[in-house]
Amino acid sequence: MVEHQKIIAHLNNLSDSGIAEHSQRFFKTGKGEYGYGDKFLGIRVPVLRKTAKSFQDISIIEIQRLLKSEYHEVRLLSLLIMVGQYSKGNNGEKEKIYNLYLKNTKYVNNWDLVDSSAHYIIGPWLVDKDRSILYELVNSKNLWERRISIMSTFHFIKNSEFRDTLKLSEILINDTEDLIHKAVGWMLREVGNRNKEAEEKYLHQHYNKMPRTMLRYSIEKFSKARRQQYLKGEV
Repeated sequence: MVEHQKIIAHLNNLSDSGIAEHSQRFFKTGKGEYGYGDKFLGIRVPVLRKTAKSFQDISIIEIQRLLKSEYHEVRLLSLLIMVGQYSKGNNGEKEKIYNLYLKNTKYVNNWDLVDSSAHYIIGPWLVDKDRSILYELVNSKNLWERRISIMSTFHFIKNSEFRDTLKLSEILINDTEDLIHKAVGWMLREVGNRNKEAEEKYLHQHYNKMPRTMLRYSIEKFSKARRQQYLKGEV
């Protein structure tokens, strides 16, 4: 039995049908919902994180096989392993993981998969490189690629670099997906946590065009009085 098969067998032993049923509802797998058709084994995230640490040495080929799984938790495990390998890898190894990620974005197909990986792999790789890929992703028809673009900038925000976050947020301001509104609002809030002036400058220009969810997320840490000013358009 090859490595990825051993891992899948291990995960099958950890599965729980009750948890799986709950996850299918939580991640909106019904017809017409964003996670339509996704399948779950029923394994909690802390268990997956612990499991990922036990399989950090598997090859990139085995990782890719896991990433293509029909089961959500197997894909998440593969991403957690990738994040671990990226953090410890040399430049060549980091590049391979980055390329693997970009070639397989169709399998990074739910918000938790994106949020657990993009700003640990895509963001760090692009720190000192051309970032045009983010602008390709942000214009994708694929919801998850658009979320990858904005979430990747979380790494830049942590280093007090806001330019790409603000530019991408402006591009996404008319996006129709609620999961994009939430992600953009979250990243704008993170900008404000580090530089409130930078966030408010952006908001002054765009708040009256922002979807309500995006605006609410972005001003969540403001005082109640200040939040009401934005929500009532009295800024």
